Amino acid sequence: MLEYLQNLTFWDWLAFGTLLLILEVFGTGGYLLWMGIAAAGVGLLGYLFPELPWAAQYILFALFSLCTAIVWWRRQRSSQARSSDQPGLNQRGSELLGRTFTLHEAIVAGHGKIKAGDSLWLVAGNDLPAGATVRVVSQQGVILHVEAC
Repeated sequence: MLEYLQNLTFWDWLAFGTLLLILEVFGTGGYLLWMGIAAAGVGLLGYLFPELPWAAQYILFALFSLCTAIVWWRRQRSSQARSSDQPGLNQRGSELLGRTFTLHEAIVAGHGKIKAGDSLWLVAGNDLPAGATVRVVSQQGVILHVEAC
């Protein structure tokens, strides 16, 4: 086995890269993608330079894997840092902050309900009768915190 690993051809590297890319399809989240690309890169270098020593091939594979992973990591971080033109997207209820509503069910023991559009929302706040006007001041999960207007 050791002798085989010391005599890898470019076909071996391309096959290894292809295997990693196929495994990536099954959902590893990008981890094997960059190693597969690195293996294909070493295969290409092995084709261009057939006398490339086995130790250099492994070092190049490690360096290519590391470089491609770092480039992707930086790209992901920069794309996440960009501000969105829709900051409330996928944050249900955030559009209700600061708005006023009429209590649908009285707040008793700190809990009640408001109707916002066609949805009923759980609210928390001081005890108030049904029909009172409240303003949404914050949100904690699916519970809106309200205060009397």
